[in-house]
Amino acid sequence: MSPRRAAVLRDGGGEQSLREHLIATAERLIAEQGTAGLTVRAIAREARVADGVLYNHFADKEELLALALHAHVRSVERRLGEPPGRAGEGSVEANLRAYAAYGVALHIAILPAFAGLLHQPRVLIRFGELTNPTAGGRGLRADLADYLRAELLLGRLSPDASPEAAATMIIGACHELVLLPLLSGTVLTPDQVPPDFTDSLITTILTGLDPEPRPRE
Repeated sequence: MSPRRAAVLRDGGGEQSLREHLIATAERLIAEQGTAGLTVRAIAREARVADGVLYNHFADKEELLALALHAHVRSVERRLGEPPGRAGEGSVEANLRAYAAYGVALHIAILPAFAGLLHQPRVLIRFGELTNPTAGGRGLRADLADYLRAELLLGRLSPDASPEAAATMIIGACHELVLLPLLSGTVLTPDQVPPDFTDSLITTILTGLDPEPRPRE
């Protein structure tokens, strides 16, 4: 006997459309209630299929959750829009401030879902095997490094600057700001972000820590 089809798909659509329906259902549940405690049974009920149907389309629960988490991150990114800043346009400082603010908003929206899966490492491993869901597959840190590298070529950054290091510091700071409270059970909201976070971060990166420039060797 063939597996029971979701009621919304019985009048059309193939196997792939049912698979997409299941991923979309799981994604919606992640967006609405997070990942903690999310079960195959809850996904199946929301999708209006029998529990076992999911295993006809996915190797296991971990694959479905990883794909749904990937879709969730992409949906958040689409809602926020593309990362800001084009090389040669505006000022580097303004672009980096906008990028840091973007990074904070993205991490606030997506990290709670990851934190809810810390006790399910197999889901996170499966997620890590997928293409990066941000910045067209490059990832946010690599995208920012590409931007800074282009500014370096235009002569708008110090020749001693490391785009990779600067991108790691900016994205890492956004990540830490949101993740550390999550590990103690607190979900950071946008209005709880310190008002000087972006300004102090970018000012420090652009001006450095030394009171005087070091002579080049």
